[in-house]
Amino acid sequence: MNSLRCMRLILFFDLPVTSDSERKAYARFVKGLKKQGFYRLQYSVYIKLNMDDRAAQSSVKQVREILPKDGMVAILKVTEKQFAGIDYLLGAPESDVLTTDERVVTI
Repeated sequence: MNSLRCMRLILFFDLPVTSDSERKAYARFVKGLKKQGFYRLQYSVYIKLNMDDRAAQSSVKQVREILPKDGMVAILKVTEKQFAGIDYLLGAPESDVLTTDERVVTI
């Protein structure tokens, strides 16, 4: 039996922005991430909820298609329960960040 298991992709990136062309590549990359459903958790850290591992793999493939030629991008895949275990050490957590291991139901 294949049960629903939500996954989070946490994307970290470090892109050069010293020239005009690098800044444009950075802006295109961030715009592409947002278009794919990622949202910013911190500067250079974006996150996306996926309904299962197959959807997460598809999201990684889509990110590969928009990678800038320079810089570094890393993606960490975690379960929703692992993501809910994040400890926020500075400030209050954002209200739009889901920090529960309850299943997401889309109607």
